[in-house]
Amino acid sequence: MMATTENGDAVKSPARIGGRERKVVRAGFIPLMDASILIVAAELGFAEKEGLRLDLARDVSWANVRDRLAFRQFDVAHMLSPMPVASMLGLGSNPSPTIAPFSFGRGGNAITLSARIFERMKAVTGLTDDAGALANARALASLLADMRSRGEPAPTLGMTYPFSSHNYEFRYWLAAGGIHPDRDVKLVVVPPPLTSDALAAGEIDGFCVGAPWNMVASERGAGRIVAAKQDIWPLAPEKVLGMRPDWAEANTETVCRLIVALDRAARWCDDTAHHDELAEILAAPTYIAAPKTIIRRVLSGEFSLDAHGTTRVIPDYFLFHRGEANHPRLDQASWIYSQMIRWGQTEFSAEGLMRAQSAFRPDLYKLALDVDALEPHDADEGEAYGYDGFMDGQRFDPNDIEHYVQRFSVRSNAPAKTEAHED
Repeated sequence: MMATTENGDAVKSPARIGGRERKVVRAGFIPLMDASILIVAAELGFAEKEGLRLDLARDVSWANVRDRLAFRQFDVAHMLSPMPVASMLGLGSNPSPTIAPFSFGRGGNAITLSARIFERMKAVTGLTDDAGALANARALASLLADMRSRGEPAPTLGMTYPFSSHNYEFRYWLAAGGIHPDRDVKLVVVPPPLTSDALAAGEIDGFCVGAPWNMVASERGAGRIVAAKQDIWPLAPEKVLGMRPDWAEANTETVCRLIVALDRAARWCDDTAHHDELAEILAAPTYIAAPKTIIRRVLSGEFSLDAHGTTRVIPDYFLFHRGEANHPRLDQASWIYSQMIRWGQTEFSAEGLMRAQSAFRPDLYKLALDVDALEPHDADEGEAYGYDGFMDGQRFDPNDIEHYVQRFSVRSNAPAKTEAHED
């Protein structure tokens, strides 16, 4: 069997390797735009061309996705990139072993504060509407100091899961502004589709979540977008294809065929000529159930930062395929591990690093696509992968994680004390 890319180029399909194969693959997903590749693979026949039928199941929370994968209701799942790492480290509740042989791309997250909080930041600091992410974080730090002097309670901020890019990116942004996430604010878990409503109801004062929910909140007048993933670390891993190691071993050919289908779907999603059609697919009630106009603008990186007409364009806000966006890199797993250490979720050890890296499986990615899946080994390659691209000027060294974490003045020296329950 021979598949082709959207350009008609041949892609080598995997030969039979053995093991029991399943033609129907049940896949869980959360209604977010970074589920696009999985949705397109099912909707536009990319999976079918590889002899598979993707049975998609929409869910509401990452804890549900984790449990349904562990309890074999799902074969594979759209997952937060830190979830497989946490599972292989035995962290969290029900840490069933999970691996990730494919990444669903980069980009898509943003941080939104309530309109009320943002107006107070402007009043206290003179912050302007065109301020950048770091200036916004520092302005929030000044407001928090003012609130403490008045005896006001700390703001409540929502993120989607304790082991999530949202948690670590939110914490990174706060800490870069001089805010300690475990002392100066209260972090809670809010499922992605509920973030905008929770902000509008006053239940939270801000959140970090994936698209399109930030712009849904800003356009309804509930919030102001103050930072994007690209401001914090442009090349940070986002969502991945998660599966149980035993399922992958027993269904290797199916895994390879699925990766081929997802690779073709990722190429299709990255083509801007397809974005009108992609927006229409995603807007359906069975998928994201958000306005097509908002989804289309987010695909173009065109943001309404608030309800007053303040806009921003972020080129390549989503990278579905370009720049090795689908390659599950071991150094990305290492950065995730470093953030778990920084915020007191685990301690560094050589064995822990090995387990963290075992969650990402570039070997399966390479097997499926017959490509070289190389890791960077020198400074030039490290630059290419964005190790110097952090908002606070820190440089990530995947070969010296302990010292990297110790360089941060804001970090946890004990297990994090958040209200971040996984349910």
